[in-house]
Order: sequence, then structure tokens, then C-alpha cells
Amino acid sequence: MTDKVKWGILGAASIAQRRVLPAMMQCEYSEVAAIASRSAEKAKAASALFFIPKAYDSYEKLLADPEIEVIYNPLPNNLHVEWSIRAAQHGKHVLCEKPLSRTVAEARRLLETRHQYGVKIGEAFMVRTHPQWIRTRELVRSGRIGKLHSALGFFSYFNVNPDNTRNMIDAAGGALMDIGCYPIKTTRFVFGEEPVRVLGCIERDPSFKTDRLTSAILEYPTGQCIFTCATQLVYYQRMQFFGTEGRIDIEIPFNAPTDKPTRIYIDNGKDLYTPGSQLTESFPICNQFAIQADLFSKAVRENGEVANPLEDSVCNMAVIEALFRSAESGKWETPEGL
Repeated sequence: MTDKVKWGILGAASIAQRRVLPAMMQCEYSEVAAIASRSAEKAKAASALFFIPKAYDSYEKLLADPEIEVIYNPLPNNLHVEWSIRAAQHGKHVLCEKPLSRTVAEARRLLETRHQYGVKIGEAFMVRTHPQWIRTRELVRSGRIGKLHSALGFFSYFNVNPDNTRNMIDAAGGALMDIGCYPIKTTRFVFGEEPVRVLGCIERDPSFKTDRLTSAILEYPTGQCIFTCATQLVYYQRMQFFGTEGRIDIEIPFNAPTDKPTRIYIDNGKDLYTPGSQLTESFPICNQFAIQADLFSKAVRENGEVANPLEDSVCNMAVIEALFRSAESGKWETPEGL
């Protein structure tokens, strides 16, 4: 690739400014050429901070810019589908933050949009392309831990700010949508299968009405995943995969640091009491958001497949939707994906 793909950022969301924009300044194939906000001041501030050439005071102006090839959409969850469709209608490729949609039906609308306008649309699950996750799947599939039969996950943080979109039911906030989607995505990735049925238990915040504590069981054809996600517990995250002959423990599975190596632990279970008996694999410092953007840009330039295609997004949303149904019905529910 000789010329960088020009990106436009739709909105000045926190994730864009904290994680994505700093990462994209390191990219080899991607360049942020414009940013838009409904607040001209916010757009200009972000533009100055990250050396972005153009700042627009409306989303529509950004979409109309003929120079922009890819739109990154980090808007609140309830606006993902609407503005991703509008971007596609302007001939723009779209990388949309997770969760891509609120429902399976909405995700399918994006599939139809992709076909109709001939653009690339992907979901921004940056973990999918991080070396630690690629290596974990490789180890599992090579038989390093025997036959994989169980996965265990936990992801939590504490946030009771009523002005935060994660705590707004109308913006599709809550634990399952915001962070529960990660153990679903990663266990589907490592198992290489779709859950055949799921069981969910939800506790909702009495004021926000969003789920603040959600636990789930996903039954795969060859095993099970159990995970808990929460928006009002201590900040923590971990994923573990258990096989007949070993275990893989991913130390920081989702918010992988950009200033220090990441680690996974491989344990054959022969010595529970000796510190350091497990094998550690360390991965060089990298930025998963930069990797994600460059892979999307390469897919655009080379007309290849995006890392997280919409077909996968439909299946992930089907599991989320089934868990919400299960929490209401009190029964096992079947994901209705593709």
C-alpha cells in the first residue's frame, strides 16, 4: 500500500479520544483526515489535540466529504445502526464500535446495507486481532490443553454516573451490551462454534433500569462457557480456558495495555502449590486499536475480508439477545443468528 486510507471519526466519544485516536497516530496504513461533532468546539479541540486536518460541526458534513474513505462510528449504541447506514449510503466503508447493534434484526439490516451499497462494514472488536488472542486460539486448536471443554470469564467496572451512556437504557447501555459481549465474542472465537442454547440471570439497577450484574451459561457443542459481567463492581477482567490436559489463563484479556507486554499462562495442572510452575508466554508491546485500524484499511485497499465481518456480528448479537430473553423467561433460550 502506497497511500494511507483516509478515515473520518463520527463524534468525539470518549473511546475515540482515549484509545482509538492515539492508536491511529501510530498506524502504517491509516490516517485520520477529519472528525465531526455536533459541538464545533469539541470537534476543533479534538482536531487540535490529535493533529486532524479537518473538523466538522455536523455528522452530515463529514459523510459528505469526498476525501473520506472510512468512517469510524463510536457513537452511543442506539445510534450505531442509523449512522452506519447513512455512512454506507454515502459510499463510505464503516468500522462501527461494538456492540454493532441493539438487536439481531438491526444487525441484519446492516448486512442488507452492505450488499446494497457495496461497502465494507465491520465491528470494532479489537481483541479479535490482538496477538494474545490469536495465540490462545492457536494453542487450543493445536491440542496444547487437550480437548477444550470449559471457559470461565469475568469483566467488571464501577460506574454509577447517570450521565454516562452505559447507564442509559434508551441508549442500549448496561453490562451485557457494553462488556458481556466480550466473553461471548472470545469464547465463540476460541471454541470455533456457536452456542446451541444459553441461560441468563440479570440484576437491574433500580434507577437506571440497565443490567448492572449479569451472569450467563453458554452451551457449546463441545463445552460450556460461564461468565459474569457487572457495571457496579470492582474493576477486573480475566478469561480462562480449561481442557482435559491443561488450562490457559489470559491475564488482561480485553483492555490489553499499550505500554507493557501482555501475558498468558499455560498450566498443565500438575502442581497447584508451587509458584511459577506454570508456563508464561509474553507478547511484545502493541496497540490493538492500531492493529484493528490497519487491518481494516488493508481490507479496503486490497478488497479483502474485514477481521470482524457482519455475519459474525449477527451471531454475537443473537447470543446477547437470547440471554436477555432467558433472564425474562427463566429458561434456556436458543440464539437465532444466521
